[in-house]
Amino acid sequence: MFVLRKMVHVKCRNVKYPLSDVQRLIVPEEQTQWSSNFDDYKPPIYNSSVLKNKPWSDLDIDDPNFKPKWNELDGNVNRKSHLGIYEIKDKYPLNPEGRTGLQGRGILGKWGPNHAADPIVTRWKLEDGKQVLHESSKLPILQFCAIQRHDCNEWAIPGGMIDPGENVSQTLMREFMEEAMNSLQNKIDSAMLKIFFENGVKIYEGYVDDPRNTDNAWMETVAYNFHDDDGNSVGKFSLKAGDDAKNVRWMDVDKETPLYASHSNFVFSVTKLRNAHW
Repeated sequence: MFVLRKMVHVKCRNVKYPLSDVQRLIVPEEQTQWSSNFDDYKPPIYNSSVLKNKPWSDLDIDDPNFKPKWNELDGNVNRKSHLGIYEIKDKYPLNPEGRTGLQGRGILGKWGPNHAADPIVTRWKLEDGKQVLHESSKLPILQFCAIQRHDCNEWAIPGGMIDPGENVSQTLMREFMEEAMNSLQNKIDSAMLKIFFENGVKIYEGYVDDPRNTDNAWMETVAYNFHDDDGNSVGKFSLKAGDDAKNVRWMDVDKETPLYASHSNFVFSVTKLRNAHW
């Protein structure tokens, strides 16, 4: 696995919670850790109504039928964290990266870790069949498949949640096909895609600095880079956004381009892996 630079815990603090009017309690940097003293820490509680009666959503924490097996595989639901054992306090799992200024689940389906997979699909920027070098760094420019999210209009990697019992590799290919190639509407060369998605390099696994995170529910992901070196497989396809994406395109990789959540960190690591411009 390629070593990713340290993830940060800032996008889920001191801001309004996504798709709501709920304002988080302000948490200073020095008081994010649970071990630090914060006597007046009484953040609001928010559990979105969209979670009610959804097959992919946990029951309320106080529901007598909810008997989770924390920190282990709970049936076909993975409640393990990539960060190791997380604490349970008064029945609630605690975010291993610390306070976020909001209790509850927000709009996340699971209490504790919510597992996702992010396929970083890249190709070289080419002109007349040759790699385009950046004028300042003199390094070749990578392009990656980027989708524009409906909820915040930010550009992102076309990832998604791992379905219960699903293999990570299946999630990676499924999310790319659904969000970036509109596989639900178009016929895709599935045999070629299957081979392409068997040759990824793991970039990261762990906590994601996601704006949906709360004190009791948080995002974790496994990110893989799938690279089309000559542009003759996935790189030659025209991209078409699926229902989960507002737009999709091949985007030049550059440090000045803002991306959703921790996605800039993932893409940065790919440039180091491929010796490309950043």
